[in-house]
Amino acid sequence: MYAIIQDGGNQYKVAEGMTVRLEKKNLTAGQEIQFPDVLLYSNQAPIQSGPDDIRLGNPFVNGVKVIGQVVDQIKGEKITIVKFKRRKNYRRKTGHRQNYTTVKIIKIAVP
Repeated sequence: MYAIIQDGGNQYKVAEGMTVRLEKKNLTAGQEIQFPDVLLYSNQAPIQSGPDDIRLGNPFVNGVKVIGQVVDQIKGEKITIVKFKRRKNYRRKTGHRQNYTTVKIIKIAVP
């Protein structure tokens, strides 16, 4: 069973027991979070093929919710940005680390 959810302008393919790294949310570890914006729901395993219950939203699937639990607040890897213009004595070096929230998917609730 898996679902495609929308959160923060991004789409994620999630299944029960899976850990997902989302954009930072102001939540503490152990808090529960719900994702009501489900774009697609399927009750088959991602690798199998055959006739199954697949629900496609327009734009969201009615009644289906994904429930997760916040695991941790983490920082991503450092990205270095270098700007350089030759013969102009212009050099700039900056860095950035993105903040993320790690969420474990507990349940996909289907009516």
